[in-house]
Amino acid sequence: MRLRRPFVKICCISSPEEAQLAIAAGASALGLVSAMPSGPGVIDEDLIAQIAAVVPPGIDTFLLTSRQDATSIIEQHRRCLTTTLQLVDALPEAELRRLRRKLPGVQLVQVIHVIGEQSVAQALAVAPLVDALLLDSGNPALAVKQLGGTGRTHDWALSRRIVAHSGVPVFLAGGLRAHNVAEAIAEVQPHGLDLCSSVRSDGRLDAVKLQAFFDAVAATAPI
Repeated sequence: MRLRRPFVKICCISSPEEAQLAIAAGASALGLVSAMPSGPGVIDEDLIAQIAAVVPPGIDTFLLTSRQDATSIIEQHRRCLTTTLQLVDALPEAELRRLRRKLPGVQLVQVIHVIGEQSVAQALAVAPLVDALLLDSGNPALAVKQLGGTGRTHDWALSRRIVAHSGVPVFLAGGLRAHNVAEAIAEVQPHGLDLCSSVRSDGRLDAVKLQAFFDAVAATAPI
């Protein structure tokens, strides 16, 4: 059986021009990174709002937020007006339910940093409260939290178990490149792929690397 070609999100978009470049290459979603304790791609909220406002219909815009309370996330979303909230750190269940009530038209994507067996349990517990999961390779337990943008892979066998049992769409992130994306798709069978550093040169989105990545994805399965 051939696999469905996954949805691709290009993260760490830093300008309207980068947004246009990613969309032209084939991106179905763009990631816009607000304040983080560490990692690449952070831009201010005014620029996030500016980029989100010019993205054409049919392309999702993800606001990456490290906040952990519904009130400040709602305020942030109202300033940025993206289609989706990507929650890169864990939120209490009550805060997730409040987000859902207050922002019914906004998609909620919970990031799970896949570290070990506990990550599978965490993913399955939160899945009923959100629209999708995104599996990344950070480490929130460090003194300075890593909440994405590490450029490293994690244990895809754990990710595959989450895909199989979560009941919601799952994005795979962490160290995806043109040379390993076919293996990632075959092993994990994610709904979508998410990447940042591997399609950049000197911090800027690289059209050649983008094309190589999308060519590798296209070779794996029909649309």
